[in-house]
Amino acid sequence: MNRIETILSEAKVFFLATTSGTQPKIRPISTHIEVDGTVLFGLDETHQVYRQVLDNPQVEIVAMVQNKWLRYTGRAVFEAEPAYEQLALERFPLLKNIYNTETGKHLRLFHLEDASAFLMDGSGNAQPISI
Repeated sequence: MNRIETILSEAKVFFLATTSGTQPKIRPISTHIEVDGTVLFGLDETHQVYRQVLDNPQVEIVAMVQNKWLRYTGRAVFEAEPAYEQLALERFPLLKNIYNTETGKHLRLFHLEDASAFLMDGSGNAQPISI
């Protein structure tokens, strides 16, 4: 399992930083899956955060686990493979109430490219995580 995926699964909820114009926006998210060693994150296509990531794909994800935090930064690239949405819904079955044919909503998944990841401690020591 990918080390980033392991940390995110342990954290349960983590934060996605985006921008809206010049205003930073940070929000909690929890939808993520690993496919072939790549971590994918899910966003609701009807929410403002999805449009913000489309407008400026440079994002950062932060999670805290056991007094250390993950800082995962890169360029969001949305996936074209529709099967990934189904995989995410299988992992997070409660989301099936939101993303289905009745509501017409879709969960959009992205991964980070040109990314870097570090596990930081309270003293500012950064341990790089290979991606």
